[in-house]
Amino acid sequence: MTPAARMSAAIEVLDRILAGAPAEQALTNWGRASRFAGSGDRSAVRDLVYDALRCRRSYAAWGGADTGRGLMLGALRAAGTDPATLFTGLAHAPAPEHAGESGAAPVGAAALDLPDWLLPRLEAALGPDLRPVALALRERAPVFLRVNLRRATPAQAIAALQADGVEAVAHHLAETALLVTSGARKVQSGQAYLSGLVELQDAASQAVVSALPLQDGMRVLDHCAGGGGKTLAMAARANLSLFAHDVSPSRMRDLPQRAARAKVKVTLTDHPESLAPFDLVLADAPCSGSGSWRRDPQGKWALTPERLTQITAVQDQILDRIAPMVAPQGVLAYVTCSLLQEENEDRIAAFLARHPDWQLIQSQRFTPLSGGDGFFAAQLTQMRR
Repeated sequence: MTPAARMSAAIEVLDRILAGAPAEQALTNWGRASRFAGSGDRSAVRDLVYDALRCRRSYAAWGGADTGRGLMLGALRAAGTDPATLFTGLAHAPAPEHAGESGAAPVGAAALDLPDWLLPRLEAALGPDLRPVALALRERAPVFLRVNLRRATPAQAIAALQADGVEAVAHHLAETALLVTSGARKVQSGQAYLSGLVELQDAASQAVVSALPLQDGMRVLDHCAGGGGKTLAMAARANLSLFAHDVSPSRMRDLPQRAARAKVKVTLTDHPESLAPFDLVLADAPCSGSGSWRRDPQGKWALTPERLTQITAVQDQILDRIAPMVAPQGVLAYVTCSLLQEENEDRIAAFLARHPDWQLIQSQRFTPLSGGDGFFAAQLTQMRR
């Protein structure tokens, strides 16, 4: 496919996404219907689509319309490229631009690729970091790996990855974190991954687990386990009696296989309250995902004030549900991949107001400026009577 033909394909996929289709589904359906497209073409179209979704408001302003065509016109203008070089109408190229597609430079929230209603909320949470964080969210997320310390040292993992054609270097956020600098598409087919030496996991997510007070012999519950990334990261740090729960058990369907590959034991449970108390309960709570919008840019545009209110209500319910499962002097760890104060500090303050016998031990924030995703993590315990 020529660059112009790839742009036509991206326009087609973007129009499906803007009509309501999930991005991955739209890309998969296009790929299946476009047998002529090679792996390089599919990767290029995917990059065009995701770049456009991350920069949707600014590209729409530059392109004159919030459509697939408008976003691709905007992408070219934002890069300083004359659209006439690709929008020729020849062969499989997009039709030439017309007078109504002039566009203009974005201003305000559009220049930061944020919804208007979110701008003041993120400014309250981030202060002077608002602009650099917003601009960072427009970039593609780096690929990070977690070294399984039960199987290898970071140096050994780097050497094994190199044998697989993957270059990686240590990252400052966590002792287990490796940043992939080349060969990212080879990771999951390589022996380092297949043998359990490394797992895909964001560096800030690893740092959150590194800060947990894990010790051999502890009973630990990952209450919102999902795919089990943090579950496995905890298992690699200490000899634990480790349990995993999720309100949607299907999300954990791959966890037993991943645990076996990592050579660790995890017990799945539908009724964690029956197994309480636990020395540590981790709740990686459902959230807006604003800290990971580089990976899921559709989420940025799907979030609404009403949806945020629903999410914070669920977060309060989870905190209230798991608090009785924590043993005396045990730790409740609350985590979100959100940048918003409403989901982070405000939830902890509300919990402490409802439970005056609890206290905050520590909290920490990560933003994409540190290299990884945006995360908030708090540790709480009951005050001794």
